[in-house]
Amino acid sequence: MTAAGIVHLGVGAFHRAHQAVYLDDILADDPQWAIVGASLRRADMRDALAAQDNLFTVAIRSGDETKLRVVGSLKTIYVAPEDPEALLTAMCDPAVRIVSMTVTEKGYCHDPATGDLDPAHPDVAADLVRPRAPISTPGLLAEALRRRREAKIVPFTVMPCDNLPENGPTVHRIVAQYAALIDGGLARFVENDVAFAGTMVDRIVPATSEADIAEISAKLGVEDAWPVMTEPFTQWVIEDRFPTGRPDFAAVGAEMVGDVEPFERMKLRMLNGSHSTLAYLGYLAGYETVAQTMAAPDFARLIMGLMTEEVMPTLDVPGADLGAYRDALVRRFNNPALKHRTWQIAMDGSQKLPQRLLGTVRDRLGAGAPIDRLALGVAAWMRYVTAVDEKGAAIDVRDPMADRLKAIGEVAGRDPEKLAAAYLGVEEIFGRDLAASDDFVRPVVAALAALLDRGAAATVSQYGRGGH
Repeated sequence: MTAAGIVHLGVGAFHRAHQAVYLDDILADDPQWAIVGASLRRADMRDALAAQDNLFTVAIRSGDETKLRVVGSLKTIYVAPEDPEALLTAMCDPAVRIVSMTVTEKGYCHDPATGDLDPAHPDVAADLVRPRAPISTPGLLAEALRRRREAKIVPFTVMPCDNLPENGPTVHRIVAQYAALIDGGLARFVENDVAFAGTMVDRIVPATSEADIAEISAKLGVEDAWPVMTEPFTQWVIEDRFPTGRPDFAAVGAEMVGDVEPFERMKLRMLNGSHSTLAYLGYLAGYETVAQTMAAPDFARLIMGLMTEEVMPTLDVPGADLGAYRDALVRRFNNPALKHRTWQIAMDGSQKLPQRLLGTVRDRLGAGAPIDRLALGVAAWMRYVTAVDEKGAAIDVRDPMADRLKAIGEVAGRDPEKLAAAYLGVEEIFGRDLAASDDFVRPVVAALAALLDRGAAATVSQYGRGGH
C-alpha cells in the first residue's frame, strides 16, 4: 500500500506539474512518499480530482507537440477551511516526514520588504485568537509542530517551494516569529529543532483553460476535469536538510546542494524578474501572452539587455553558465504552445516586486551601476496598478493591495513625479531606502513619464535600442 510521507500545502497547477511529477517517479521504487495535499482556500481542486481518484494529466507542450502523462502521486486533498482538524491530523501522522508548500509569496503572511511575519495580516490575527484551529500557513505549521512536540513525534522537515529570497531561512524565521506570539517554548523548538530545507523550483505552468480541458480529454479518450499545462523544462534544486529522512530526489533529476541561495537568486532575478517585466509591459502594450510579447523584437531586445547587462553582473552561481541559462530562458519565453498570459504573471505584484526586481536594484545601486531597464520594470508595475490601461479601460488588478494601489493612482493622477513618489511611499514594498535614493527615483520617474506619455510599445522600443 502506498503511504503518505509528504503533506503539501497549496495544491495548485504548479505543484501538480512540478513536485507531484518528481514524486510520481519516486513512488515507482519507493512507495512511502505519496502526497497528502491541502487546499488552503477553496474546494474546487479537491472536488474536481476526487471523482477521478486524484489522478490528473500533465500536458507537456512544445511547439506543435503535446505529450501527456497521467500522475498518481496525490493520495488525497483536504480543504483547510472546511476541516482544519483533518489537515492537522494528517500533518501529525508519524509517517509524514516532510511538509512542503506552494502557497505563493502572499501565502506566508509576511512583509515582502523585510521578510518578517506581518502580525497584522488578517489570517495571522485570526490565528492568534484561535491558534488551535489555524487558517494561515505559519499558523498551520506551528500548530502541527506543537502537536507533534507534545505527542513526542519527531518534527517534519519544512520544505518551501515558493519564490522567496532564501526561502528556507525566510520561512524558518516567519514560523518562529509566529510561534513566539503563541508560546516561547514552541518558538525555541521551531528555532532549534525543526529543519527547513530551502529549494529553487522552475517550470512554467500557465493557468488551465476550458479549451485545454477539452483538448486533453479528447486526446486521452477520457474526461480529465483539471489537467495541467507545462513546458518540457523542469528544475528542482534542494538543500539536503532532512534529519528524519527523505525520498531519493536526486534519482529522479533533482539537484541536492548544501546551499540553494545562489540558484534561487539566479532564478528569481533572471526568470521571475524578466517575467514580471514582460508581464506589465506586455499587458500594457496589448499582448495577451509572453510568447506574443517576446515575438516583438523590441521586447526581446529589452529582456536580453535586462538579463545580460543589469541582472547577470549581480550573480555568482557555482558551476552555472549564466549565458546559457539566459539563452534557455529566452527560448522558453518564446514557446508559443504555453500561452502563458501576461495578466496571470502580473498578479500579486506587491508581493513579488521586492524579490524579483528590487533586490537586483539594490545590488546595482550599491555598485554604482545603471538600472535603466530595472527601473522600467518597476515603472511598468506602477503604471499597471493604476488599474486603467492605455485605452482608458479598467485593468482587473489581482493583488492583496489592489484597492490601496488603485486609490494611490487616482489621487496622484498622471504626474509621473507625484505618482512615483506616492507608490515609493509604500514601505511594505520598497522599504525606506529606495524612496530616498535619487539614483533610483530619477530613472523610475523617467520611465514612468515615458510610459504615460508614449505608451508601453514606444517606450520599450526606446529602451530596447539602448536610448532612454
